[in-house]
Amino acid sequence: MKYSELFYTIQGEGMLTGVPSVFFRTSYCNLRCIWCDTPYTSWEPEDKSISVNKVVEEITKYNCRYVVITGGEPFLQAKELMVLCHELSEGGHHITIETNATIYADVSAHLISMSPKLRNSNPKPSNRYFEMHQRERIRADVIHKFLDNYTCQLKFVMETPKDLEEIQCLQLEIGIPNEAVVLMPQGISAKEIQSKQEGIIKICKQNGYRYSPRVHVDLWGNRRGV
Repeated sequence: MKYSELFYTIQGEGMLTGVPSVFFRTSYCNLRCIWCDTPYTSWEPEDKSISVNKVVEEITKYNCRYVVITGGEPFLQAKELMVLCHELSEGGHHITIETNATIYADVSAHLISMSPKLRNSNPKPSNRYFEMHQRERIRADVIHKFLDNYTCQLKFVMETPKDLEEIQCLQLEIGIPNEAVVLMPQGISAKEIQSKQEGIIKICKQNGYRYSPRVHVDLWGNRRGV
């Protein structure tokens, strides 16, 4: 598999915030978010290779039940991902897959953490990736299929309260329940996140959504491997 890093930390986002977890970060992404906080997996992807057996071996060393497979976009390597999830599941691990929800495959996973990309993720119109990103960033059919087959959360990265209209349109189109919606402020510093969180928390209270902090950013800033 192509990957960028493997590390042990706590989950910093979503419904499992605070849970000690081993992260396996795959490389390569089919989207180009302007605010991507892991550009070494997307805009300039690292090209390290590792076998599925070696991934399982390295994860097992941590003696940790919870595993998060993230990216980049893990489903770009669907064949290898399916084998990896099977092996980890057989070993008794709880598996979360973090995905942009544009590609579907049947995998042995316990939580699908979707992060559909809103308009605020678009590169500038002059960027060569703009049209591709705008065209591909939302796949309602894929989101619907994940919702039908897995326990899911949908994390939406918010820049401003104006993003709410787009989120609610998607809810109506796809049938996303309020309790599956997780709102998270965009930012790569604690100060940036804190400046947005009060308004987002207010939206969560009004709509029955879940607010997610970004604990790893609060603790360690914009660093890798944490």
